[in-house]
Amino acid sequence: MPTTAPLGLLGVPSSVAAHAPGLERGPAALRRAGLVATLRAAGRDVVDHGDTAVARWRHDPPGRTVPHDVHRVVEVLQEARAATRAVLDAGHVPVVVGGECTVTLAVLAAAVDAGRDLGLVYVDGGQDLHVPTGPADEPIADSTGVAHLLDLPGVHPALAGFGPRRPLLTADRLAFVGQSDDEEDVHGLVPSLRVRADAVTADPVAAAARALAVAGRDGYLVHLDVDVLDFFALPLADVPTYGRGLVPATLGTLLAALVRSEGFAGLVVTEANPDRDADGEHLALLVRLIADALTTGR
Repeated sequence: MPTTAPLGLLGVPSSVAAHAPGLERGPAALRRAGLVATLRAAGRDVVDHGDTAVARWRHDPPGRTVPHDVHRVVEVLQEARAATRAVLDAGHVPVVVGGECTVTLAVLAAAVDAGRDLGLVYVDGGQDLHVPTGPADEPIADSTGVAHLLDLPGVHPALAGFGPRRPLLTADRLAFVGQSDDEEDVHGLVPSLRVRADAVTADPVAAAARALAVAGRDGYLVHLDVDVLDFFALPLADVPTYGRGLVPATLGTLLAALVRSEGFAGLVVTEANPDRDADGEHLALLVRLIADALTTGR
């Protein structure tokens, strides 16, 4: 059964680590789409902790081995880390909406600050294992978040070392779920659990059960990047996944199974770009999917 503790909603309206502007408008758009009202209507106690400062992508050309605007990325994460710690200290289960994928670093850092031992279930179309010194086509921090969590060779010290310990996460506490892109661990450095999109589609409940093996003493955090969805099925992702990935119903079943366990300790939702949704229809569907998962079994 899901925890009965209040949900603590926190927005991190940042596109600083992204490929371009737009994601900084995500938290406000999800609120307008009814996220809080839908959760409350389903009987869930929600405390809205507001947003961190709006941080919009800017032009800051880096060297080829330095993530774009890296020091500002760290500033955003430190503010998000402090805000998440306030949610935890209030006894609320964090539901953090971004913004880009790097916000998960801040949420895990806050959990470590609070003395919590969490695993990470990374529901994402990719793995975010690129490193600034590697062969990636663009030095964008958004695609390097997990590499920095794990402190892989070639990461930038300002991101890998911004938290209370380094690495913030070990590979045995990480499950990749829903991946439909090519394998990013080209050097075989990350022996983490992997449940690819086809396996999730075949049996999302079994996929969730496999992923929960990475839970720590205090449970696990769920990271959701909407690019795990086929863009033709729900067009919201900042970087689309075309013709592959999950459909909304499958993702909904997976999420419901993940939050049903007593080990569920929080949710991070990233990469929903309001520019993809002129009339709000797709954001409303995402809100219903999240709310249905968070109220399953109540």
